[in-house]
Amino acid sequence: MTRFLVVLTDVRPLEGLGRNERTSPERRRQVVGASSREAADRIAGAFMALGMVRAGRQRVKVIAVGRHARAMPQAG
Repeated sequence: MTRFLVVLTDVRPLEGLGRNERTSPERRRQVVGASSREAADRIAGAFMALGMVRAGRQRVKVIAVGRHARAMPQAG
């Protein structure tokens, strides 16, 4: 089963060649877990209505976590 995280972060200024979330991630303001993509999308939609997001100072990210590899069908 795949779970999703909805993350509200601060937007930081562009530095150098770009943004690298692995080396210097944006500061998180809020993190909410969801058990389905539909639930994650509804939460993200609510975050996108916030004034700071609409003004471009914060951003919303939906991240899939805990994915299980699908079993390959057996050749018969």
